[in-house]
Amino acid sequence: MIKAIFFDFYNTLATHDPPREQTYVNVCAELGIKVEAKALFKSLPAADMYWRDENTRKALDQRSPEQKLEFYTEYAHKILTGAGANVTRDVALQVLAKLQKFNWTYKAFDDTLPALKKLKNHGLTLGLISNVVQDMESVYQELGLKPYLAFKVTSAEVGCDKPGPEIFQAALKKAKAKPEEAIHVGDQYELDIAGAQGVGIKALLIDRNNHFTEISDCPRIQSLAEISNYI
Repeated sequence: MIKAIFFDFYNTLATHDPPREQTYVNVCAELGIKVEAKALFKSLPAADMYWRDENTRKALDQRSPEQKLEFYTEYAHKILTGAGANVTRDVALQVLAKLQKFNWTYKAFDDTLPALKKLKNHGLTLGLISNVVQDMESVYQELGLKPYLAFKVTSAEVGCDKPGPEIFQAALKKAKAKPEEAIHVGDQYELDIAGAQGVGIKALLIDRNNHFTEISDCPRIQSLAEISNYI
């Protein structure tokens, strides 16, 4: 019997506004660089993990201007080459510079709040598992998520990113649930699906844009409304 549902945050419950992947595609096109949103869905999280690791190693605000430039250049290069673009670091930095004009905010997907409300009304404990280091409480409040979430587990709190087992085990402890009594929903196979399955939690891959048709070892859903089919 399922007692708890865990959710990833970015690209599961909410996304950037404007969408980050499509913004990269558009900016790259302006510079004659062809990248696909599908490839960026995979390369951006990997580059973001590099960002977190580097910031943990030495906070960016403690670095010299030269060190910051080196970091930002490497970050942009990882995003683009990870998405299959054959670009130099200088070109990658040009892309990142163009992106600075965008003031990204977050917006919840249209199916997020209705799905959370329905699941909570079923008596399920809902929680958030996210690889974030910054305080996101005001964002969760603004998006209307807080009334539905019983708890949140972050990498900053646990000291472990997904797919590490510790972050999922911390969620199970807060939910007072056994692995077989929980489901985790996320958009990244390596971080969310493999991580959850590694500790015995059933995982659902949210694939809103049908990018991951090759995935066959877990259920793949295109809307959070489909979660109720698995409880």
